[in-house]
This record gives sequence, C-alpha cells and structure tokens, in this order.
Amino acid sequence: ACVRGLAVLVTGAGGSIGSELGRHLIRGAPRLLVLLDQNEYGLYEIHRELRQMIEYESLEVPTLTVLGSVTDAALLRRTMQSYQIDTVYHAAAYKHVSLVEQNVISGIKNNTFGTLYAAEAALEAGVANFILISTDKAVRTTNVMGASKRLAELVLQALQAQTTATRFSM
Repeated sequence: ACVRGLAVLVTGAGGSIGSELGRHLIRGAPRLLVLLDQNEYGLYEIHRELRQMIEYESLEVPTLTVLGSVTDAALLRRTMQSYQIDTVYHAAAYKHVSLVEQNVISGIKNNTFGTLYAAEAALEAGVANFILISTDKAVRTTNVMGASKRLAELVLQALQAQTTATRFSM
C-alpha cells in the first residue's frame, strides 16, 4: 500500500540495507523509485543493477538517482517536492559501531540530524509515509551508534505527536 503506484524515495540506497530495499521495492510497482546516497559508487551500482532487473523482468518502473547526503536539508526538500514523493524509506545511517565510536560527531550528525532533516522535508513536501529503518542497537543503547539511532526514533515520535499529515514509523 505504501509502494504500488506511488513515488518512493530510499535514502542510503547505495548501502547494504538501502540497496536491498531497492531490490524489493522495484517489484512492488512504484510509479517512481528515487535512490539517494552520498556514496557515488554504491549509488551507481544499485541503479545499474535495478535497471537490469527492470529490463530482465519487463518491469515499468522509472528510477532516478540523487547524489547527496541526508545532512543536506535543502537537497532533501527539493528532492521530495520535485518528485512528489509519497513514501520515504529512510535507511541512510552510519551503522558500524566501531567507526561511529571513533567519529561521534559525524555519527550523530548523520544518524540523528539526518533523520530530523529528512523527516522535516517529508512534512514540508506532504509525504504520506516515512519509514525509519532503525536497529536493535537502539533498544538498549550501549554505544554512540545505538544512541544516535535511538535519538532518531525519538525525533520521529516527537514529530508524529505534532502531525497527522505524515505517518512516521520505524
């Protein structure tokens, strides 16, 4: 219901989770699939793979790529508004505990503030569904990565309390 005939955006589309989402979503017959990632090569590879799937399986799903970061609020707003996004699957996150432990500010900026910027852009663009791909490490946080993802969940809970226009879930 969140995919068929709708414009869908996947953030972190070049990563392991985002690319797997793309593989499944393409078969759900979205009107448009927009892939966003800051990793040029990862974004290129998943777009190339999805184009091959579309051709091989005779699917009719236009796909677009957006090269950029979820910490770029203006890019997120422009993307969601320009393509009239209906559903966002927000998978963009730093997920490697050891890296985030060594790069605390980057982890919080990307995982927590990136989620805030994406959610605010979704609200502004009238996105109906925003799904945060979170982690079990957010349940009982024992590290910065888990805490940054838990904060992202709290951001969405706070925004959900203020609106019914967008459904935030995780």
